[in-house]
Amino acid sequence: MKTRITELFGIQHPIIQGGMHFVGLAELASAVSNAGGLGILTALTQPSPVALSAEIVRCRAMTDMPFGVNLTFLPSRTPPDYAGYVRAIVDGGVKIVETAGNNPQKWLPALHEAGVKVMHKCTSVRHALKAQSIGCDAVSVDGFECGGHPGEDDVPNFILLPRAAQALTIPFVASGGMADARSLVAALALGAEGINMGTRFVATKEAPVHENVKQAILRASELDTRLVMRPLQNTERVLNNAGVERLLEKERQLGSAITFDDIVAEVGGVYPRVMKDGEMDAGAWSCGMVAGLIQDIPRVKELIDRIMLEAEEIIRRRLIGMLA
Repeated sequence: MKTRITELFGIQHPIIQGGMHFVGLAELASAVSNAGGLGILTALTQPSPVALSAEIVRCRAMTDMPFGVNLTFLPSRTPPDYAGYVRAIVDGGVKIVETAGNNPQKWLPALHEAGVKVMHKCTSVRHALKAQSIGCDAVSVDGFECGGHPGEDDVPNFILLPRAAQALTIPFVASGGMADARSLVAALALGAEGINMGTRFVATKEAPVHENVKQAILRASELDTRLVMRPLQNTERVLNNAGVERLLEKERQLGSAITFDDIVAEVGGVYPRVMKDGEMDAGAWSCGMVAGLIQDIPRVKELIDRIMLEAEEIIRRRLIGMLA
């Protein structure tokens, strides 16, 4: 399938694996790229730029296909060594970067000078237009359904994607609620040039996470996620568990007076405990409503091949058949 995204990134299929904390490691990124999609390493999972450089080398040893790096810019009292991470990306010869969080404008000149294509993650049309105006090559448009941070506007993809198509001239991919061939065909129909999948790729054989995580996603329905940190204007969609219930109870009790320090036990340092050790009730970890559509744990190539085959069948048989 040929779209502006496959052309921009030099990939076979318009399927991207989003950057995910303690998930976007070489095992998964290389598997997605080898299957014709775009695998993504998550920079801030690595404790330092040196460690990211090593992960890039490790991923390159596993695939000779294009892969990218996610770099999320977060507000912090002691921010990560972003300049060092950018150098690691450039020196490692990576040509695709997925940025997220704060405005990436400061880092675009160095990335573009090195021939890197930048796709920024956005949860609203106004943010997507800003990304376009500062020179991003593409955007990932994240609807309210998505795992992680859906923004504060609560606009689902059936509205957000066609609005983005109306407003943007650069290509964009759909993120949030993407799991299968139906997702891909629907996203293309709504104006996207491909899809970005997060939660769906966690539930694959190659995802380097504890089996408890994969089974939790498999058991979950579309009703089993919760929105946390809304009072802090840092909304995150997570899979419900005992830690999340503790967090939500604190939000109910403290209301608008709540601070990050009040909930640090449920959100700080949670990811290694969940993803590596399988402590499912440790606290809040991102998961999309799309969990309700996930009913198996396939190999990555099996998943991507199935999506592309079924997407072609939907287009050629069902949709064209309706015209006839």
